[in-house]
Amino acid sequence: KFNNFPDNKISSFESRIDHIKLEEIIFLNFQQVVFHQNLKIFEGMYKEAVYLNAIPLKDPLDGLEVDIKIARVINSV
Repeated sequence: KFNNFPDNKISSFESRIDHIKLEEIIFLNFQQVVFHQNLKIFEGMYKEAVYLNAIPLKDPLDGLEVDIKIARVINSV
């Protein structure tokens, strides 16, 4: 324990640390849920795109020239 603080300050400090740890645990658990939900959504969208023959692309470089021109214009501003 800290020798420079009264006991009530120490317990208050320790309870704040415990509260922060609890908030971190809750946040991390929530992030895992969000990640798994997002992964399921992504997998569903990927399967639908494959079903609609949107991917894989027949020519992956198709339209690349247009993208490069747009990027040049945007970067020149």
